[in-house]
Amino acid sequence: MITIVGLGPAGLDQMTRGAWAAIEKAPRVIVRTLQHPAAAELARHRELETCDDLYEAASDFAEVYGQIAARVLEAAQEGPVVYAVPGHPSFAEQAVGLVRKEAAAAELSVEVIGAPSFLDARLSGLGVDPFDGGLQLLDARRLPRPLLLASPTIFAQVDTGLVAGELKGRLLEVLEPNHVLVVVHDAGLAGEQFVELALSDLDSAPVNARTSVYLDPGSVGLPGLLAITQQLRRDCPWDAKQTHHSLARHLIEEAYELMEAVGKLPASAPAGDPDLPAYLEVEEELGDVLLQVIFHSMLAEEAGVFDIESVAEHHRRKLVSRHPHVFGVDGGLPIKVEGAPEVSRNWERIKQEEKRRDSLMDDVPVAMPALARAAKLQRRASSVGFDWDKPTEVLTVLRAELGELTNALGDSDAVEHELGDVLFSIVNLARHLHIDPEMSLRQAVDRFSERFRHMESSGDLQALSVDELNLLWERAKRPED
Repeated sequence: MITIVGLGPAGLDQMTRGAWAAIEKAPRVIVRTLQHPAAAELARHRELETCDDLYEAASDFAEVYGQIAARVLEAAQEGPVVYAVPGHPSFAEQAVGLVRKEAAAAELSVEVIGAPSFLDARLSGLGVDPFDGGLQLLDARRLPRPLLLASPTIFAQVDTGLVAGELKGRLLEVLEPNHVLVVVHDAGLAGEQFVELALSDLDSAPVNARTSVYLDPGSVGLPGLLAITQQLRRDCPWDAKQTHHSLARHLIEEAYELMEAVGKLPASAPAGDPDLPAYLEVEEELGDVLLQVIFHSMLAEEAGVFDIESVAEHHRRKLVSRHPHVFGVDGGLPIKVEGAPEVSRNWERIKQEEKRRDSLMDDVPVAMPALARAAKLQRRASSVGFDWDKPTEVLTVLRAELGELTNALGDSDAVEHELGDVLFSIVNLARHLHIDPEMSLRQAVDRFSERFRHMESSGDLQALSVDELNLLWERAKRPED
């Protein structure tokens, strides 16, 4: 028999009668830690075993929790045992979950006796009603990414300066340095403290094993963007009159501006040292594209069709179904694949089944830029094995196409046809070299523009001969070489 009891958030006076009775009659009591007021008081009344030694020897918390569970299960094999934890057994007590799971496997009975949690004491001291505006509870040692702050939030286990510093850094990504938060010490005890301070000072505040942080973020980050977009739709005349069609051109424009910003990143990014100015520009342009996605979703919500949440969920399901090598099929084991090419083939096959295409060439928009459309159609064909194996094979085809173009000179119709084949082959070569042809061409155009500007800085180009112009061109190339 294993009885798991909560010691409450502070002293023994906040522990339940049921928990006290279970501890009194138990021949053996194991407490997770003596670093808790109720546990320390209890140790003066009766003999206890503690798991504090496991924290000192283990390499991480997961190992500690596993060893605690093993210790409790081993004790239960010898007779009834009480395992006592701070607060409530169901709050931030991972070892409790392991004990219950392993006890069930060993056919040992488990009784859980609750208690007020650390959350009760903190909410009472803060004067916060979690039903008024909601409440988010997070472990400061395991912050999610992204850190979505949509409601008032309590960060528990801010127990070291290192954890406080990490929390400060993450919060500064979306909050101003002067944003006020509350640092809570020893909630429920006679000396409890609720200290208001600026976020910028969080890492210099004293902390201990019973410290947590509370803040009301307001409207920030992604939830804040959703909220402000809805307000603009209501209150701004321009936003209020927009339709899906009127917004379409903005999405295209923003996408091109994003491509231009991405083009300024090194070709190896994100590998290597980040180019911070270039990344800041990408961040800004991504925000403009994100706004368009949110705006279209908001209009669809007005029509009663879908919203941004269902857009995200629909895409999540699509990603799961198209990655059977990661997630399996219908909850089964992941299938085996031989590298990225097979992943791409599976992707196109699954997509064709989902969309019920008659041909792999279906539903590639004719309005796409020709380079992008060519690359997409080539990838589709490659998914069934219609492709060359190596870039050198594509180079051979490109040389042949150039020869056909040379032979067609003088015949305008034939030249246009053969030039198209050359461009199509160049896209194929770029695909085999894992280079985006659109981005590569954009960069070449940018280089040409800069070099020509350099030539123009030398004076009037119209007065120069071809040889003189070529000399200036070579000089313009030299700084880059």
